[in-house]
Amino acid sequence: MKKKVIIMGAAGRDFHNFNCYYRDNENYNVVAFTATQIPDIEGRKYPAELAGKLYPEGIPIFAEEEIVNLITEYDVEEVLFAYSDVPHERVMNNASLVNATGADFKLFGLKNSTIKTTKPLVTVCATRTGCGKSQTTRTVVKELKAKGLKVASIRHPMPYGDLVKQKVQRFATLEDLKKHNCTIEEMEEYEPHIMMKSIIYAGVDYEAIVREAEKEADVIVWDGGNNDTPFYVSDKMLNIVVVDPHRPDHERTYYPGETNLLNADVVVINKIDSADPEGIQIVRDNIRELNPEAIVIDGASPVTIDKPEIVQGANVLVVEDGPTLTHGEMKYGAGIVAAEKFGAADLVDPRPYAVGSISETFEKYPEIGILLPAMGYGEQQIKDLERTINDTECDAVIIATPIDLRRIIDINKPAAQVKYELQEIGHPTIKDVLKNF
Repeated sequence: MKKKVIIMGAAGRDFHNFNCYYRDNENYNVVAFTATQIPDIEGRKYPAELAGKLYPEGIPIFAEEEIVNLITEYDVEEVLFAYSDVPHERVMNNASLVNATGADFKLFGLKNSTIKTTKPLVTVCATRTGCGKSQTTRTVVKELKAKGLKVASIRHPMPYGDLVKQKVQRFATLEDLKKHNCTIEEMEEYEPHIMMKSIIYAGVDYEAIVREAEKEADVIVWDGGNNDTPFYVSDKMLNIVVVDPHRPDHERTYYPGETNLLNADVVVINKIDSADPEGIQIVRDNIRELNPEAIVIDGASPVTIDKPEIVQGANVLVVEDGPTLTHGEMKYGAGIVAAEKFGAADLVDPRPYAVGSISETFEKYPEIGILLPAMGYGEQQIKDLERTINDTECDAVIIATPIDLRRIIDINKPAAQVKYELQEIGHPTIKDVLKNF
């Protein structure tokens, strides 16, 4: 008898783990996925074209809240937890819930959830969403290209559209963003690579993706999102992990961020220019305790803004990166830093003006407060974001997302774009640790 399995996920790691371990495994029957964190995933199917010959009807996706009923309905014996950026307590709450039904609760290690690449590999991961991993990845890519190497980055999945069409995606131009109908979150990750004339891959089937990337690269860079663990291993690899002193102790209390820290060859302590000294010291102590052999790089994220004159003395609406505020749980980001640095008079609360799915986001994540998360997982949500911004009574808008929202939506008031890149302080640097790579 095949063992019946449910995979708890968020449209990313769950699909990858299925592809790596279960897809052609005659010993198991994956009866369902559950989904959380990302809107509008449940109710769909993991399609038969990707699920393989054992699943000619595909695999249904349900809301995570249905897990107990699903275990009973399908007589499930095993539940695999397969998403990231969650506190240890929540992981074990899920384990308790599953175990109370009589089913086993399982977590995959790297042996069952990684694909081997034939190329040298640099992985860039983090301990939380919003640590500054993407800017660190860009620094790695620049240094490798400066050595004359051909680089292909591969991004953690964000499969929110047609999964079959998203099997393998390659982004080299801005037109590719339109071609693949990218959400705002996807554009935030891919566009900065495109603007530095670098290639980035993403999609659903990560073995097919890496085989394509290997054809044009000397080195693969894993751009790991959502504080997940790497999808790849190599005989020659370097693991870089970014930590955030604005959220001290999270590096040892979140899953699987702590795993990343334990596996790190290099740890980047980012944002030390704006973090409290106490938080920085807590992070240093945790690194020393958990991974004393790791090389530690000190980093800052200084902010600049393209129109400082419209911020000075103004009542401003601050728009921050969506995932960083939602499941990343950050109480402020680069937009708040910019508002203070460039002399804004006050922050305007967008919640009274929020509409549609943006209003629902505030209800789901009340701790966001007076910041506006740049949610844009679909066309309607982008329209809701645009209307919320335009209805908010303010003098100016500070856009602190990795892409310029002014290119995506029409904003009816003055707007300024925040920029931030990794600034390494002292030595060692990324260049130093890549010297012999």
